[in-house]
Amino acid sequence: MSISLELTAPPRRHLPGDLAMWFFILAELSVFAVLILAFAVTQLLKPQLFAAGRQLLDTSTGLAMTLSLLSAGLCAALAQERVRQARPRQAALLLLAALLVASVYLLLKLGEYRHLLDLGLGLEHNTFFTLYWILSGFHFLHVLLGMLILGWLAEGCRRGRYDAERCSGFESGVLYWHMVDLVWVLLFPLVYVLD
Repeated sequence: MSISLELTAPPRRHLPGDLAMWFFILAELSVFAVLILAFAVTQLLKPQLFAAGRQLLDTSTGLAMTLSLLSAGLCAALAQERVRQARPRQAALLLLAALLVASVYLLLKLGEYRHLLDLGLGLEHNTFFTLYWILSGFHFLHVLLGMLILGWLAEGCRRGRYDAERCSGFESGVLYWHMVDLVWVLLFPLVYVLD
C-alpha cells in the first residue's frame, strides 16, 4: 500500500496593481510627506498661530470628510473583490457608490473653502492658512483625479474590461484611491485636531 502525496504550490502572491503605479504613489507620498513635515515643523515654531487658525476650522466637517473618503475607499475595495470574483456589474455599482460618497467630501470641502474665503482667510492670510491651502488644495486635486479614475474603472467594469485574470489596471486605480485616503487620514488630525 503506497500513499502518494501531491504537493501543490501555494498560489503565487503578487503585488496588486502595476509597478509603475507603485512608483507614482511613492513619488506622490514623498511630496505629501514634505508638505506634512513643513506643516508640523512650522506648528512647533508658531503654536499660538496654529491654535488660533485651527479654531476657525470646523472639526465636525473634517470628520465628515474623513468618513466620506473612507467609505468611498471601502466601496472601492469591495468593488475590487467583485472584480476578482468575476462580478463586474456589482463592481461597477460599488464604484458608483464610491463616487457618490466621495462627492460628499467635495461638497463639504468646497463649502469649507467658500466659508474661509468669505472670512478673508485666503492663501496669504497667515502661515497657518498658507500651509492649510497648499496641503488641502493639493489633496483636493488628488481626490478629483481619484474620482475620475473610479469613474473610468466603473465604465470599464460595465464594458467587461476587467475580470479575475485582467485586473492589474483596476487594482492600480483602487490603489491610487487608497493613497488619497491614507493622506487624508494623516491630514485630518494634523490640520483639524492636534495642537
